[in-house]
Amino acid sequence: MDGVRSLVEFIGGNTSGIVERTTEHLVIVLGVMLAATLFSVFLGIAVQHRPFAKQLSLGTAGVMLTIPSLALFAIFIPLVGIGNRPAQIALFLYAILPILRNTVTGLDAVDPAIVEAAQGMGMGQVQQLFRVRIPLAWPVIIAGIRVSTQLITGVAAIAVLVGGGGLGSYIQRGLTSLGNPFSIERVWTGTIFIIVLALVLDVVLGFVGKRTTSPGIR
Repeated sequence: MDGVRSLVEFIGGNTSGIVERTTEHLVIVLGVMLAATLFSVFLGIAVQHRPFAKQLSLGTAGVMLTIPSLALFAIFIPLVGIGNRPAQIALFLYAILPILRNTVTGLDAVDPAIVEAAQGMGMGQVQQLFRVRIPLAWPVIIAGIRVSTQLITGVAAIAVLVGGGGLGSYIQRGLTSLGNPFSIERVWTGTIFIIVLALVLDVVLGFVGKRTTSPGIR
């Protein structure tokens, strides 16, 4: 109980700082996810009917996830300097695979008979894509976006190690000051608010997914 009381006391005394760091974390995640979603969806559309390109893109995106987080973050420091930029580039690369894979899977699952019916109605390729294929694949695509968002929200805590901002600063300061007052509380504060932020974003994306999915598809 003393630990919980101490944590509540720390959070209550650092509300403005927590809000600031949470906002920084959110901005990093949202910027990365917007870029990764646009890139991955359009890449998925481009490679869907090209087996070699599909396997190459999915394989390359998969390899990115095998690179240790801190190493990938540090790779871009000589190119763009320290701060949020190297972290955002690395997070962008991490975010691609779930969205790309689900985009390809969702488009592959569209019934060819429905596409043929759209052609019979006089729809061109672009109309078929945006009025038929993407709407039908959207539930699968948004699921990939949700997975990717959860991943990025957690990994973004490491941004502080390359000079970036976010809630990871509490974890770093707590770990580097172990044994000092409120060191453990700092670690728990960063961890808890990252989890809360991830859950909130998932709920928001779930709501967006429902609102943007045709009732017939649901």
